[in-house]
Amino acid sequence: MIKILFICHGNICRSTMAQSYFQNMIEKKGLEKVFEIDSAATHRDEIGSRPHYGTVDKLREEGVPVVDHRARLVSKDDFEKFDYIIGMDSANFRDLKRVATGDEEKKVYKLLSFAGVDRDVADPWYTGDFQATWDDVSAGCNAFFKYLQSHGEI
Repeated sequence: MIKILFICHGNICRSTMAQSYFQNMIEKKGLEKVFEIDSAATHRDEIGSRPHYGTVDKLREEGVPVVDHRARLVSKDDFEKFDYIIGMDSANFRDLKRVATGDEEKKVYKLLSFAGVDRDVADPWYTGDFQATWDDVSAGCNAFFKYLQSHGEI
C-alpha cells in the first residue's frame, strides 16, 4: 500500500483539496485498495475544522467528492506511517523538515515539484482564488500519479 499525506498550513484549503482530488482520481481508476490518503496541518490554527467552504464549493463545482475530514496537526509518527509527505509551499516544506529527523526528510516533497514547477501552490486563504489553487492541485496530483507510475509503484 502506498501511503500519502498532503500538507498545508491549516489543513482546510489546499491539502484537503489535494486529498479529495487524489482520492477521487484513484477511485475512478479502481486503485483505492492500493493507496491510503490523508492530510494534515503544519500549524494549529484550524485543528478540528472541516474543509474551508471555498474548497468545498470548488470541489463540488468540479464534481469531486469532498473527503470527510477534520484538520489535524502533522506529527513525528506520520513520518513513520507515510511513504510520501507532500507540502503545498516552501513554508510547509521548511516546517516539515523541522519535524522530520534524519532519513524521514527523504519522504518530503513539494506538490508542484512533480509537475516540474519550482513554485508554491496558490494559497486561497490569502488570494481568495480557489480556481488557481484547483489548477495547481490538479496539475500537481496528476503529475505525482504519473511519477508513481514511472517509478513502478503502481
